[in-house]
Amino acid sequence: MKTRIITMKSEGICKYCNKGFSGQAMTRHILSCTDRKNKLAKEQNQDFQDKVFLIRANEGPFFLYFEASATSTLKDMDSFLRDIWLECCGHLSLFKIENVNYDSGGSVEIFDGNKSKTMDAQLRKVLKVNRAFEHEYDFGSTTHLDLKVISERQGGLKNIDIIARNNMPDFKCECGKPAKEICAECVYEGKGLLCEECAKNHNCEEEMLLPLVNSPRTGVCGYTGD
Repeated sequence: MKTRIITMKSEGICKYCNKGFSGQAMTRHILSCTDRKNKLAKEQNQDFQDKVFLIRANEGPFFLYFEASATSTLKDMDSFLRDIWLECCGHLSLFKIENVNYDSGGSVEIFDGNKSKTMDAQLRKVLKVNRAFEHEYDFGSTTHLDLKVISERQGGLKNIDIIARNNMPDFKCECGKPAKEICAECVYEGKGLLCEECAKNHNCEEEMLLPLVNSPRTGVCGYTGD
């Protein structure tokens, strides 16, 4: 999705201290956040301890910081990303990690004759600190995410836990007013952000207009954030 919203800056809130930071500054903050360190210190005496990864996912102004147990699978992470950011029509998806594809459709042959693997792999088997990897959802109108393992720690974590997420970006219509809708047709031309008034006079069909949502899939394939 090539639009001018890709260049926007955004901020998010750290769940531990409730302070706001930009996407770039959030990494440094989470690693040094005193409130987070104090909370995690209290968990050190729990019976169940395992490796926990801190992972960043981002695309344009949209970002997520989340923690996942090393015993979680890529399928668990895929479900998490779908639930919060991506799911619209049950499309296939995949992770690309160290030149290996892990496909939601199972082990399938890809265009170069090689076979992709399933998403059953545990994170401990495929990830490590500073490893960058990718996620793609929908191989037609693809939403691409860049991910990176920021750090790891010992702890007990049952479910994937959101640490920070970007606030809704301050989308602007071309007229300068706050944008409320996005045109699924014009978004591929680098435009399509519309205020309520401009949406009424927009040339494309009405069904092309979608609500702006806090997701990199906004404006794509009928995605409404539900």
